[in-house]
Amino acid sequence: MLRRVLARADRFLLLLIATVALAAVLPARGEVAVWVEHSTVAAVALLFLLYGARLAPQAIWAGLANWRLQSMVFASTYAFFPLVGLGVAAATRAWLPREVVDGLLFLCLLPSTVQSSIAFTSIARGNVPAALCAASLSNLAGVILTPLLVAHLLTQASGGLSLAALEEIALQILLPFAIGQAIRPWAATWLRAHPTLTSVVDRGSVLVVVYAAFSAGVVAGIWTRLSPLTLVAVLAVSLVVLAIVIAGTTIASRAAGFPVEDEIATVFCGSKKSMASGIPMAAILFPAASVGLIVLPLMIFHQAQLFVCAWLARRYSVRAAE
Repeated sequence: MLRRVLARADRFLLLLIATVALAAVLPARGEVAVWVEHSTVAAVALLFLLYGARLAPQAIWAGLANWRLQSMVFASTYAFFPLVGLGVAAATRAWLPREVVDGLLFLCLLPSTVQSSIAFTSIARGNVPAALCAASLSNLAGVILTPLLVAHLLTQASGGLSLAALEEIALQILLPFAIGQAIRPWAATWLRAHPTLTSVVDRGSVLVVVYAAFSAGVVAGIWTRLSPLTLVAVLAVSLVVLAIVIAGTTIASRAAGFPVEDEIATVFCGSKKSMASGIPMAAILFPAASVGLIVLPLMIFHQAQLFVCAWLARRYSVRAAE
């Protein structure tokens, strides 16, 4: 199972690199850019429609009983992480480009992942139902809380929480999710029988948005501002952020007296950030020319968390077996 997760992470990383390379060589311009923009809107809507169709309301209610775990994950995602992000932004603003610094803070304001949080919790023999509930609640709350935090903490967001921005969020995220929940009684069984479809949509939507975002950046000429040293610096900062949050959630879980299964769910759900939700939100909340640089830290952090958490899940698995 662990090898399969790592293999998927490797393939997806290669696809992301190839998408960025394609945008650098053949950026979308003119009419092509218009079609790419329409494709991005459709991909984001389909992503959240399928997410709504997959999420069982019963799973949320089943995990709510463990309110201490849910509260800790929620606090880590929307309080501890943003505080770490503010500290990182203050520490790096003098030597990193403004969009990259804003991107580091933006990733700290995002909801947790769903699929990888649950997968790693399962590998580590943790509390899977609680992890499913925590990750799902995090994403549901993130539809509202992330734009609010972005509007409050970042000035780059185009329009903040204007009526137009709220309409875009409602049409691209909330409405498709609500439709997905409505059709769930008929669609859930079929989606479970065709997991490849949801996997392709999850990753495909991210790739489409990444291509659109990086194309806009290439056309605007923003990539000439980056150096290999900057990329290494962003990776190093991402690893520091991840280490701080993993250590914080681990210490807090043990101080609260959580059993190891609940600690595992708390660490994996409370230390992750969702690229699947983050990139579409960035495309809505930020100017098109800035999105490429703003989502760059998120892309780097996402890959780092996959590999670090895969290693951590194996350590937990051995500990649980003993």
